[in-house]
Amino acid sequence: MPLDTRSILKAVDGGQRPGVEEACALAEATDLDSLVATASALRDQGHGRVVSYSRKIFIPLTHLCRDVCHYCTFARPPRKGETAFMTREQVLEIARAGAAAGCKEALFTLGDQPERRYRVAREELERLGHPTTLSYLGEMAEAVFRETGLLPHLNPGLMGAAELAELRRHSVSMGIMLESASERLSRKGGPHWGSPDKAPAVRLETMRLAGEARIPFTSGILIGIGETRAERVEALLALRDLNDRYGHIQEIIVQNFRAKPGTRMAAAPEPGTDELVWTIAVARILFGPEMNIQAPPNLSPGVLARLVEAGINDWGGVSPVTPDFVNPEAPWPHLDRLAEETAAAGKVLTERLAIYPSHALDGERWLDPVFRTPVLRLIDAEGFARSDDWSPGTDIAPPAEVLDLVTAPTAGRGASPEIIEITHRAADGADLDESEVVRLFQARGEDFAAVCKAADDLRDKVNGNAVSYAVNRNINYTNVCYFRCQFCAFSKGKLSENLRGRPYDLDFDEIRRRVKEAWERGATEVCMQGGIHPDYTGETYLAICRAVKEAAPAIHIHAFTPLEVWQGAATLGLDLRTYLQMLKDAGLGTLPGTAAEILDDEVRAIICPDKINTAQWLEVMEAAHEVGLRSTATIMYGHVERPEHWARHLLRLRELQKRTGGFTEFVPLPFVHMEAPIYLKGRSRPGPTFREAVLMHAVARLVLHPHFVNIQTSWVKMGRAGVAACLAAGANDVGGTLMNESITRAAGTVHGQEMPPEVMEAMIREAKRLPGQRTTVYGRPSNERVSASFGAPPLLPPVETPARRYERTSKPSLVRPGLEAAANG
Repeated sequence: MPLDTRSILKAVDGGQRPGVEEACALAEATDLDSLVATASALRDQGHGRVVSYSRKIFIPLTHLCRDVCHYCTFARPPRKGETAFMTREQVLEIARAGAAAGCKEALFTLGDQPERRYRVAREELERLGHPTTLSYLGEMAEAVFRETGLLPHLNPGLMGAAELAELRRHSVSMGIMLESASERLSRKGGPHWGSPDKAPAVRLETMRLAGEARIPFTSGILIGIGETRAERVEALLALRDLNDRYGHIQEIIVQNFRAKPGTRMAAAPEPGTDELVWTIAVARILFGPEMNIQAPPNLSPGVLARLVEAGINDWGGVSPVTPDFVNPEAPWPHLDRLAEETAAAGKVLTERLAIYPSHALDGERWLDPVFRTPVLRLIDAEGFARSDDWSPGTDIAPPAEVLDLVTAPTAGRGASPEIIEITHRAADGADLDESEVVRLFQARGEDFAAVCKAADDLRDKVNGNAVSYAVNRNINYTNVCYFRCQFCAFSKGKLSENLRGRPYDLDFDEIRRRVKEAWERGATEVCMQGGIHPDYTGETYLAICRAVKEAAPAIHIHAFTPLEVWQGAATLGLDLRTYLQMLKDAGLGTLPGTAAEILDDEVRAIICPDKINTAQWLEVMEAAHEVGLRSTATIMYGHVERPEHWARHLLRLRELQKRTGGFTEFVPLPFVHMEAPIYLKGRSRPGPTFREAVLMHAVARLVLHPHFVNIQTSWVKMGRAGVAACLAAGANDVGGTLMNESITRAAGTVHGQEMPPEVMEAMIREAKRLPGQRTTVYGRPSNERVSASFGAPPLLPPVETPARRYERTSKPSLVRPGLEAAANG
C-alpha cells in the first residue's frame, strides 16, 4: 500500500524518523505547506530561536582543479603570469585582515588535486617543498592558526585516510559537498562529465574515512543541476547513514544552483524558491531536530524568511572581508542586514565557530589536542562563539548590546510565546522542570531581555526597590589545603594544586585582632572559611568560633563550608547533626553555601573529584537547617559545565529549600579564570559570558520563586557595571563590604578587597535603587552598628602567620569524601 504524505508527517510530528520507504515516498510530496510546517516545528524543537553563522575569511589557496564541473567558475586553468598557488604572504595577509575584523574561521577552498592534471602545479609544489596540494594546504592552515588564531576549516576535495589524519592536525573541521548521489550526472552530457572526483562513491568514501578519523565534517547537496527529487532524497539518505554510524557530520548544506556566464550551464534554468524550500524541508524532516541545516544567504536574497520557515538553522560562513569566490556574482549580506532579516523571521542571529556547538563541547573526541584549548576559550556554555571579551573579575566593560537588552524600556517585547509562557508560570510560583529552566538559560536577544524583565518585575513584587548589603569582614584563616580543586587559585601548600604564593595559617591572636577591628569598623558579621589544612580537625573549627566570640561576643559568625563541616565531623568521629550542634553551641550563626560549585557529579568529577559530592553537600545543608543553622546557597559557573547542569543545580536547591526553608539567599559566583589551575592547564572556559552571568541571576529569581526571597550579586566578580545590570535582572542584594577578600583576588580579580558603605550605597543609588544595611539573616542592624560603619578608619595591615611545615614521620588520615563516595558507589 503506498504511503501518503499526511501519514508520514503525522508520524514525524509524533517523534518518528522517516525510514527509507517513507523518505522515498516524500520525494513525491507536493503539499509544500505541510512539509514546511513539520520541518519548522522540528527545527524549533532542536534549535529554538537560534539561527547561527560563522564569521569567516575565504582563502582560495588555488583555483586549479583536475575536474571540469560544467557549472563552476571557481576552477580555471593556469594563467600566464599567475602563480598556481597563493603564497604564504598572501594567505597571511587575508588571515590578518580577518582577525582584525573579528573573524574566527579561515575557510580554505581549493581545486581538487590539480597536480594530477597540470605540470605547473607540480613544479610550483616542488619549489614550495611539497609533494601534493594537500601537503601545502596543511602548512598554510598551520601558519594561519599559529599567526592569527583563526580556526581553519578545510574543503580540499577527496582525501585518503593518511591525508585526513594529517590535515586533522591542522584544522578544526573539514568538508566536501556530496552534491548528488546520482551516477547519472557523471555520464556524458551531465554536469559532472569529466570530473572523476565528483563520483558519488568516492566522495562518500572520503566522508566515511573522515568519520573513522573523528573529523567534524560538513556536506550537503547542490540542487538544480539536473537531478530529480528522488535523487536528492537518495543523497540525503546516504549522508544520514554515514552520520548515524559516526556522528561526525555537523551540517547539511542545501545549496541552490546559480547559472554563471562562461560556463556550459550558463543557460540552464535555476531552481525556484519553492524547489529550494521543498528540499530544505525534506532535509530537515529526514535528519530530525538536532542536525544543522544550512542554506547560503547570498544565493537567495529577498527570501531568507522563507528559508528559515522551511527549517534551516544556519546561514553558513559569512565574511566581512573576502568575497564568495565560488559564487562571486552573489555578495555576502552585511551582518547587520542579515541579523535584521533573521529577526524579521522570528529568530536570533548567533555566531558560532567553524566547528559547531555539538562538536565543540566534546573537544576530547573531535579535536586534535592543539585545538582543544583555543576552542574552549572561544565558546560559551552552549558551544557558540563568545560574543564579547568580558570575563568576571576583569576591568573589561560589559558589552553595550547586552546592557541595552537589560535596561531598554521596550526590550523583550519581541520575545517568543514559549519564553513568555515559562516566565509567567515561574512568576506564579509554578515548579519549572529541567527543560524549561534550560530554555530560560538559552535565551538570547529579545528572549533574553524578556527573561531579565520578568525577573526584575518579580524582584520588585517580592523585595520592592530596596537593595541590601552587610557590613562584614572576610577572614580566610588558612590557604593550605590538601584538596585539589581545579578551579581554585587560593589554596597553597605542599599538597595543593598550585604552589604560587606563601602558605599561611593564622594564629588565634591574629584572628581575634581582625575580629575586634571589624567590630570597631561597624561589622555585624565575620565570614570565615579556608583551605582544608591537613592538621585541622573538627576541634580546630570549634576553637575558631570560641576565639571569635572572645574578641567580639555580639558579632555573627558566618563560617565553614559544607566540606569543612564534613571533614570536621569525620575527624572527630561524629555524625553531622551532633557536630553541627557543637558548632552552634560554640557560637556559629550561619553557614556559607560555598563548596557547592555545580551540584552535579558529572561536573564535580572534573573540577573537584575528591571534594564532597552533590548528595553530601545537600546532606550537610539539610542537617544544618534541622539544627537551626541557616545558610546561603551558591553556584560557581562558567568553566566546564553546560546549561543543563545549571538547571539541575537550581532545581536541587529548590527542592531542599521547599523541605527546610533554611537558605537565606542564592549567590551566583561567576568563575574567575585568570589564575585558576584548570584554566591555566587549558581545560576550562574563561568564565561565563556577560549574558550568561546576568541570566544566572535572572533565571535564579524565576526558578527559585517563591522559596528563595533574596538573590545576591557579587561586586567582587561582576564589577560595578555588572552589579547594576544584575540589579535590573532580579537581584536585590549586593553581599558584603568584605574588608578583606583573598579568594577571588587570588584568582585574578581587579575589583578590590573592600567596598565601604559610602561607596556601596553610591553604587546602589546609581542603579536607581534604595540602599540599606542588613544582618546576615536579613534583619536590620542597630543604629549604633550602622553609624560605626561609616567613616571607619583604614584597616591595619593584616598579619599572615606563616604555615608550619607539616612533613611528619606518620601521615594523617586525610578525609576525601568525594573519592570515598565514588569508591563505595
